[in-house]
Amino acid sequence: MSQLIIKKAPELAQHIKLVIFDVDGVLTDGSLYFDNNGEEYKAFNAKDGHGLRMLQKAGIEIAIITGRKSKLVQYRAENLNLSPNLIYQGYSDKRIAFKDLLEKTNLSAQHIAYVGDDIIDLPVMMKVGLPIAVQDAHWFVIKHADWVSQQKGGHGAVREICEMLLDSQGKLEVLLESYLQ
Repeated sequence: MSQLIIKKAPELAQHIKLVIFDVDGVLTDGSLYFDNNGEEYKAFNAKDGHGLRMLQKAGIEIAIITGRKSKLVQYRAENLNLSPNLIYQGYSDKRIAFKDLLEKTNLSAQHIAYVGDDIIDLPVMMKVGLPIAVQDAHWFVIKHADWVSQQKGGHGAVREICEMLLDSQGKLEVLLESYLQ
């Protein structure tokens, strides 16, 4: 990752009003667990979840676009009070969901960040104002990201990304200080 990319990302992050997250490999570590009845299990990081709550508190919207469909994703989104109309599941072509998201939010792509880990994320990542990859993303995704987390997907990357965005917008310190009161 070049020094130019690192310096450019905080400037781009200043204008972000909505962040789109992939699920498997970003909000989770990408592992898929199934029991003998075919029930799926995923592990979500609690610190990542609090990072999402911090974004919401700062007025930054959150969306999910994922290629897979899972009741667990819906449950996690509800648990975090994410807007149900900004949750897109089962989109192997994520551009379709992105187009709908732009229409719903009335935001321009330059005010949106996308966090991904695999090549299925690239078509949308290349359209947003700030493409972000988690540390253990596919090398080709990292090559096209403007910012890469130091943490792996499902292991604190989302929290790190949330704090970077908040810090770039001058909102992190105020939020952190609010926990001391």
